[in-house]
Amino acid sequence: QMSLAESGGGVVEAGNSLRLSCTAFGRAANNYRYVMGWFRQAPGKEREFVGVIDGSGGRISYADSVKGRFIISRDKDLNSVYLQMNRLEPEDTAVYYCAANSVLVFTTTREVKYWGQGTQVTVSS
Repeated sequence: QMSLAESGGGVVEAGNSLRLSCTAFGRAANNYRYVMGWFRQAPGKEREFVGVIDGSGGRISYADSVKGRFIISRDKDLNSVYLQMNRLEPEDTAVYYCAANSVLVFTTTREVKYWGQGTQVTVSS
């Protein structure tokens, strides 16, 4: 079992940066092979994939909408994953959810086994 706790959301002006953090807790969190990533959900829209990083940190994937602006990384010793969000745009406004799975890299919500509670990111124009 695993629980995820996000932090770092807030309100920023367009063009600025924000860094989200997510820490995994529980027995499954001790398995370094598990995959972690981020999704987001804007009001009235479906939850969408943002980025994912595998257990070794060697395989990373991003949604086209954030590629070149967002950077995902992880610290295995701290059981944590981070999302550095640069050049934020009003369209990035959403609740951001940390996600994890045992081994398989994911890009859809159906493939995610564990979810965090979400943290709000608001980008003003």
